[in-house]
Amino acid sequence: MELLSFYSEPSGQNLSTQQHQSAGAWAKKYHLAARSVIEATLRPYDLGSTQWYVLWHLVNDGPMAQRDLQIALQVEKPTLSSVVSALVRKGLVEQTTVEHDQRQRLLTMTPAGRALWKKLPDPIALILKIAFEDVPKDDLATVVRVLSTGVERLTNLLQKGKKS
Repeated sequence: MELLSFYSEPSGQNLSTQQHQSAGAWAKKYHLAARSVIEATLRPYDLGSTQWYVLWHLVNDGPMAQRDLQIALQVEKPTLSSVVSALVRKGLVEQTTVEHDQRQRLLTMTPAGRALWKKLPDPIALILKIAFEDVPKDDLATVVRVLSTGVERLTNLLQKGKKS
């Protein structure tokens, strides 16, 4: 009971209403809206958002071990395996074994993948332009600072939980 009173506002708003207007709720709404724009932008090219991010990393970071890409994208191993398999089937990415460790897979962009990349619109640039074009830089810096602090604190909480 005391916990609920801690969350109640003098304005009479209940916890549910407050949660739907919180920074976290708006961050989630932004994420979902941005993801929808990414998907709509990439759909004509038969790519999903995670496939695009794989290509982005290969274009910007060069050939990568699949294990390193999994860490960079923060996705589960089976998810990345499925995404990479689809990109290989489409002829956009080549997957080879690493000489010194046959269990490791090296991902490389194919010529067809590089050609497609040159034609692809950048969904992230599109989102940033539409969502934040007229927002003052100081406001954006505040948003980044607040959200990055929240992410850091939540990540630290999870890390402490793993050590226990």
